[in-house]
Amino acid sequence: MTPVRLPPRSPDLNAYAERFVRSIKSECLDRSIIIGERHLRTAISEYVEHYHAERNHQGLENAIIAPASEVVELSGQVLRHERLGGMLNCYHRKAAWYA
Repeated sequence: MTPVRLPPRSPDLNAYAERFVRSIKSECLDRSIIIGERHLRTAISEYVEHYHAERNHQGLENAIIAPASEVVELSGQVLRHERLGGMLNCYHRKAAWYA
């Protein structure tokens, strides 16, 4: 790896990366006490999964970056999927079964 020299006082070099860092800090890392490197890596990987597959993004018209499926159920029980001990939550409907 080679370091890249950045111009001084240039905060907006990569707005996408800066927004992701701001999101992970405010939604995940600022709310937890990290014990070690393994704990940090687990928290980051859980957050990245949540960020891409479960979290709505306002810049994408409240769409999900990589949704699991496009089928939207309008009936059925609402279930909660939690990550990081309930710090991150995702709600979805259980598929209705017809006999």
